[in-house]
Amino acid sequence: MADQRFFNRVGPFSLGKLAALSDGELNDPDQEDFVVKDIAALESAQADDLSFLDNKAYLDAFKVSKAGAAVVMARYADKAPQGMALILSEQPYRTFALIAQEFYPRPRPVAGLSDAAIVEAGTVVGTDCQIEAGAVVAAGAELGARCIVGANATIGSNVVLGDDCFVGANGSLSHCHIGDRVTLHPGVRIGQDGFGFAIDSAGHVKVPQVGRVLIGDDCDIGANTTIDRGSMRDTVIGPGCWIDNLVQIGHNVEVGRGCIIAAMAGISGSTKVGNFVAIGGQVGLAGHLNIGDGAQIAAQSGIMTDVQPGVTLCGTPAVPIKEFFRQVATLRKLSQSRGKNEGTN
Repeated sequence: MADQRFFNRVGPFSLGKLAALSDGELNDPDQEDFVVKDIAALESAQADDLSFLDNKAYLDAFKVSKAGAAVVMARYADKAPQGMALILSEQPYRTFALIAQEFYPRPRPVAGLSDAAIVEAGTVVGTDCQIEAGAVVAAGAELGARCIVGANATIGSNVVLGDDCFVGANGSLSHCHIGDRVTLHPGVRIGQDGFGFAIDSAGHVKVPQVGRVLIGDDCDIGANTTIDRGSMRDTVIGPGCWIDNLVQIGHNVEVGRGCIIAAMAGISGSTKVGNFVAIGGQVGLAGHLNIGDGAQIAAQSGIMTDVQPGVTLCGTPAVPIKEFFRQVATLRKLSQSRGKNEGTN
């Protein structure tokens, strides 16, 4: 259960309404009027809470949960405790997420400009924006409606934010266009100089970075993530991408639609990432590569060559995941065999 000091809950809602708004189906239509007051984990839920099961590893917890209602796949409906109301879904985590958004909707801005904020002349600030203490909105910047600019954040000259954007505390934006409904978590750095120079033994020569960063609608970019602006062309993040904390994206990188990039991954300059690619934590991608649509790259992998669409890779240098596990098994056998041979000497 969420701490009400930090999170404002709305509701309650009938189970029928929650099923309808989340594309779920009631297991028992007679339970449509069951009242749900909150959401909770299986192990802590109470009689007026709703929980979910989407991983059979938690089936035992589901069987003894005190939750009054739950979202589950139909195949697990007969495992529910007696009396538990069920919403059936083939994607229970997605269904639960939609329900959770009803109880805990995205905070609305408290419209106003703090006396301790600086908004320079020549800016365009949309209706109902919230600009907090210490924030700076530089000349020529454009903020869409209902944007929130957190404490000490900096919106650079001529930056454009779409509607319903959130810029967390201490974030900085320059040389960028941001779409609608984009969340930029605290400490994010967007649009700074790219890492571009010509190597020279007499002293490296700076290459001016004259591109921008373009971020599509509905992106979520984690705390302290950095996205460098392009050199001769733009760095592009496609719509619907989810980028974790502490990710580095170099200049001229192009990331397609709906990609997921986990913490501490790094994408070197001019690499192109296709649509719906998943990149695990601490993955490193060399520059000037092409990553095909739907590829999946396991955590801590090193990518040095192009990746074909739809493949799953693991290791450094990365190989198809089945080959990776064959290599691991072979090395284990060699190690065990060597240990036995040493023991007989």
